Amino acid sequence: MNIYVGNLSYKMIDSDLEKLFAEFGEVKSAKVIVDRDTGRSKGFGFVEMQTSESGSEAIEALNGKDCEGRALRVNEAKPREERPRRQF
Repeated sequence: MNIYVGNLSYKMIDSDLEKLFAEFGEVKSAKVIVDRDTGRSKGFGFVEMQTSESGSEAIEALNGKDCEGRALRVNEAKPREERPRRQF
């Protein structure tokens, strides 16, 4: 199950995100999204859990939970919609 995690602390890195979700089951991947130009976190990320049961449990437990002074927004990730590439 792929999970969207929003309102992350800008100091959070991939391994912190993985640790946060690991107590609910096996984490296949955890990625904090960073700005291409500055390398700074954009304040959200994605976590892929091994099973949908552990994913649902993590969403239930972590949505709205305070993490480093910020209330997390956690829900099932929606598939990425196809957008045309920008032409410069």
